Amino acid sequence: MVEQPVVVGVDGSDSSTQALDWAAEEARLRGLPLRIVYASLWERYGEGSAEEAEVAEQVLSGSVERAARGMIGRQVTAHLIPEEPAAALTAEARSAAVLVVGHRGRGELASLLLGTVSLTVAGQARCPVIVVRGEAGRRADRGCRIVVGTGEGSGSEATAAFAFDEAALRHGEIEAVHAWRCAGSGLAEESGPYNRRREEHAQRASDILEAALRAAACEHPEVPVTSRPAEGNPRDILLAASAGADLLVVGAERHRHTRGLQLGLVNHAVHHAHCPVAVVPRA
Repeated sequence: MVEQPVVVGVDGSDSSTQALDWAAEEARLRGLPLRIVYASLWERYGEGSAEEAEVAEQVLSGSVERAARGMIGRQVTAHLIPEEPAAALTAEARSAAVLVVGHRGRGELASLLLGTVSLTVAGQARCPVIVVRGEAGRRADRGCRIVVGTGEGSGSEATAAFAFDEAALRHGEIEAVHAWRCAGSGLAEESGPYNRRREEHAQRASDILEAALRAAACEHPEVPVTSRPAEGNPRDILLAASAGADLLVVGAERHRHTRGLQLGLVNHAVHHAHCPVAVVPRA
């Protein structure tokens, strides 16, 4: 059986170097090969394409050398793909265990990459996508804090499973968050900070968290878990939780009659997360 690799997109930017380091560590921890991809439409540009091709080859060779230092005995390969980056990486995700990308690129795309490439790939990839951003410089195999946001339904189990797998690999701990809100009715018995309706909403949030985490927690009993139902806007709660975290894990729904994943407002908020973000597809 062919091993699915960890795939990382590189372009020579500082952000892609961070992504490369994360991907190499991911591959090492999982015992998987690392596939390094440089995707560009340089061959269609005509004038200047030779220089771009030379840059690509230099980036790839340097990336292989950098990644191989920590992956002794594991396969590291480099691939130059003459395609648009988002399309090429989405195609790579079909046979990848995990896809890793940086949040910014080089040149004119530097301020647009998260919206046009990283977010597109995260929205369409068939495997989990890790967007490396924020403070990702620490070695994450020496204990880490992983925050996972859970929603309702069985789809959250896939998100939790990925988070627990990462925590087990990295000797880390899980903080599981579910956001809830309760609109006041104006009735005396249903107002104030400790009203009955709020208690019911808080208990329901706890039940949702327990259901989402049950299978993954049984699979990894060694992983410490803190469950935190939190009242407020999901976007604000996840962004606040990402401060000081090593990884934020969120899920994205795949709908049968639409193309790709529906990231929604919560996952679009990963634009502003303080740490790397894993987007996990949910069937």
